[in-house]
Amino acid sequence: MSSNEHTVISPAILYWGTPVVLVTSENEDGTSNISPVSSAWWLGHSCVLGLDASSKTTENILRTNECVLNLASDSMAEHVNKLAYTTGSNPVSESKTSRDYKFVKDKWTKAGLHPQPSSFVAPPRIAECPAQMECQVVEVTKLRKDLPDRTGLILAVEVRVLRVHVLQSLRMEGYPNRVDPDKWRPLIMSFQEFYGLGNGKVAESGLGRINEEKYRGITKSDIVKLPGDDDDKIVAAEGGV
Repeated sequence: MSSNEHTVISPAILYWGTPVVLVTSENEDGTSNISPVSSAWWLGHSCVLGLDASSKTTENILRTNECVLNLASDSMAEHVNKLAYTTGSNPVSESKTSRDYKFVKDKWTKAGLHPQPSSFVAPPRIAECPAQMECQVVEVTKLRKDLPDRTGLILAVEVRVLRVHVLQSLRMEGYPNRVDPDKWRPLIMSFQEFYGLGNGKVAESGLGRINEEKYRGITKSDIVKLPGDDDDKIVAAEGGV
């Protein structure tokens, strides 16, 4: 059989590869929880998270309508691994017990991470993460409505990004509101394994010649004012600092 011939396969998971997100959320007692998430995608200033409906992070997000999405760099695998097999839920669910998860109250100490205060939401940011996004829940959708006995086991949670924090070293020179993709090195989860972006671009992109500001029109409303809406103007006025 030729290696160029397509064959049928049925993977149990379809994690083709997305950045690792460390989601911080607020517990009922005012402490915070950290959970690695490997299902997230962005469009404009919106993000959709794929979450286990029974997780502590999901419970916190649905109760408070807030979270912070902290993106791990490719040097943070050790921190993320320390969060593996941990849960903020007590008692531990039957599903996670079967996968050897243990309840951990203080995940900050467990993972060797440190909190930073957020501007608009209660959950803290993770200082070690090079990019952090403060978010507010917009809508929650139950997935797998085609399977009555599986409906709602996983959720698609749409959040609005209110404010973005990045390390100064990630900024694109000469642009107050752009991230330099040549400097951005996220930790990628692909089929439960960690990867990076390798040695940079494989080729120049034609779309890369479009001014990113031309997309800003989809991120703001003409009738609803949200926290952080004017951050682009504030940053530009301050010279990108």
